[in-house]
Amino acid sequence: MSLDFRVDLDGVFKDAGRQFVLQDSRVPECCFECCIKCLGGVPYASLVATILCFSGVALFCGCGHVALTGTVSILETYFSKVTTDHAMLTDVIQLMQYIIYGIASFFFLYGIILLAEGFYTTSAVKELHSEFKTTICGRCISGMFVFLTYILGVAWLGVFGFSAVPVFLFYNMWSTCNAMKSPMANITNIDSFCVDVRQYGIIPWNATPGKACGSTLGNLCASNEFYLSYHLYIVACAGAGATVIALLIYMMATTYNFAVLKFKSREDCCTKF
Repeated sequence: MSLDFRVDLDGVFKDAGRQFVLQDSRVPECCFECCIKCLGGVPYASLVATILCFSGVALFCGCGHVALTGTVSILETYFSKVTTDHAMLTDVIQLMQYIIYGIASFFFLYGIILLAEGFYTTSAVKELHSEFKTTICGRCISGMFVFLTYILGVAWLGVFGFSAVPVFLFYNMWSTCNAMKSPMANITNIDSFCVDVRQYGIIPWNATPGKACGSTLGNLCASNEFYLSYHLYIVACAGAGATVIALLIYMMATTYNFAVLKFKSREDCCTKF
């Protein structure tokens, strides 16, 4: 009695027309090593920076846009009854809102590009796919992203400082409101509590009335626009700060990857990072 046993190259055991698949115990180990290799190519720093950048820009743009609209409403209701007195400020606020649209669109695309560049450079630095190869064009692109990220980081430091200005103004108004509501306040002379926005240069000195005192200030303090705009400016400032931190992480990651790529492109490179 003869038995016909054959094992093909695919690991299939064949016996007289019947076939059985031989399970290789090394398959789970190979899959595990493959997963570890793929995870090693993930640019975690760029990924964290992208999430932080998207969150910060979304908070800054969304909250800043709504807060600016509330600021115009507050000025028209309590500080400037004549439209021509704050016409220039209204135009500036509308321009800032359009700029916010552009900032949101630009950083959405720039964050995706930086994340893709992070995947490319991380894979190249760790030599995950075949042999290490780099070109002058690739290094120039990486260097361009380093320079551009530095410029954007410095610019966002200015944006962060600028976003703190309305927080400071609204904080002064909020402090005056609390002082007026304090039990130690002189209720008989409530008109002595005033908020004059003309001193900040927001509206001209000939604006009517230009300041809110007494009961008018009390109505301002109790309005929803005031508290909503105040808290939105705080959140927008926090979003700008988060974007600055994200750009700092981008700068560190892109600078490191560019330095390693440039080092490994040398013919006499013999040191492994």
